[in-house]
Amino acid sequence: MKGVSVSESILLLSLVCVALCAQCYGGKGFNPLAKFIKGRTTKGWENYGTAKDVSGEYKPVYVGDQEGLKEADMVLSLPGQPQVDFSQYSGYVTVDPDAGRALFYYFAESQDPSATPLVLWLNGGPGCSSLGTGGMTELGPFRVNSDGETLWYNQYSWNNVANVIFLESPAGVGFSYSNRSDHATGDEQTAQDSYTFLVNWLERFPEYKAREMYITGESYAGHYVPQLASLIIQNNKITNQTVINLKGIAIGNALIDMEDYQSGCYDFLGTHALISNETHQGILETCDFSSSGFISDECLDYMIEAKDSEGNIFPYNIYASWCSSHSSSISSGYDQCSDDYVESYLNTPQVQAALHATAIPVHWTQCSDDVGREWNDSPFTVLPTIKELMAEGLRVWIVSGDTDSVVPVTATMYSMAKMEIPVKTPWYPWYVQEEVGGYVVEYENVTFVTVRGAGHMVPSYQPERALVVFTSFLEGKLPPTLS
Repeated sequence: MKGVSVSESILLLSLVCVALCAQCYGGKGFNPLAKFIKGRTTKGWENYGTAKDVSGEYKPVYVGDQEGLKEADMVLSLPGQPQVDFSQYSGYVTVDPDAGRALFYYFAESQDPSATPLVLWLNGGPGCSSLGTGGMTELGPFRVNSDGETLWYNQYSWNNVANVIFLESPAGVGFSYSNRSDHATGDEQTAQDSYTFLVNWLERFPEYKAREMYITGESYAGHYVPQLASLIIQNNKITNQTVINLKGIAIGNALIDMEDYQSGCYDFLGTHALISNETHQGILETCDFSSSGFISDECLDYMIEAKDSEGNIFPYNIYASWCSSHSSSISSGYDQCSDDYVESYLNTPQVQAALHATAIPVHWTQCSDDVGREWNDSPFTVLPTIKELMAEGLRVWIVSGDTDSVVPVTATMYSMAKMEIPVKTPWYPWYVQEEVGGYVVEYENVTFVTVRGAGHMVPSYQPERALVVFTSFLEGKLPPTLS
């Protein structure tokens, strides 16, 4: 049997577990994670690096003159927004003046900014916008109405309890840009640029320099968040520049470990009656998804069979409908066409002017097809980096919506088990308004939380439950029991 390598199997996995349908992200025909994983087959995953050891001599990062830029970044009002009692800012932070590279951010302060922590939110992709996705369809203070011109207030916004930065990263995502046409990036460069952004941003907003800070994100931010946190921790020990008061990280439906991701995807399909028992059992018996694994012809046949049998479901929430012209509301309570409304809104000249997003002419898109194409490095697993952060005493929470087939809850559970950490508080149901909001288990130095009825973008599908989890995370308390 000739078989195929594990890197070639990832292409098939992307077709089965992520890109079964032509559509995604608002029906635009682009699934960033699937496209990224497919691209890794050109060299084999093993050629894309391992988690970086960033310890050693500190190299000072670029710090620009921030005088007057905070005041210039203040957003007086966004077009069509309801009246609110918090301040908001947006603009560019240069991270590499030689390459003309600048990252765009949107910052929503809380109603009591001096008494609440600082939080950075990162969406994944690679190549998807934290402003358009996280900020305007998930956890930000505003969501866009179906007219694409006006906003409504999200009562479950995370800036109820924190001051939240939404960073469009890396360069080439959303309004962020690089003046070099040959600009390529990867995990390491993204972490370096995000770190440089934070150092400069804290110079622009010096009142937050000593504030407790947390980094959060979802999907491919399962790489971004731990790697940035690791870089901060190492640089804090040796820098003579700004020390960032990082206290913890939280990642949701996160790509963490490729072996767990692959096996977890198929087990999710099998246990949710999306493929037959025979196909699922065949995959279990014939497929090896380890980094050194060899995919047999039998395994290949079963993966193709799984691809053919699942059908055209919405992978980010298997119980949701696709966005369509005749029905934008769905039973989950989340408008599946929200991505389209956001794209219309953020491409309005008045909106871009209000956001100070006019450094270069740009047609804003939710996810960039170009960013992931020349990605330089992406480790097979980031579990060693996560364990490093746990050993440093950071608060680490891993969250999973349980109706997502893109990075399913099963994959995350396998990664939790792989770490072999003692259980501190056994698995129990947590509650919101006397309903089970999900389940939680506390291990030594890491907490795993599920959110019941939530898809890949947890705050979109279960905003109240997501806010309860986020608030618990910030407070260092487990989600509430029924009592």
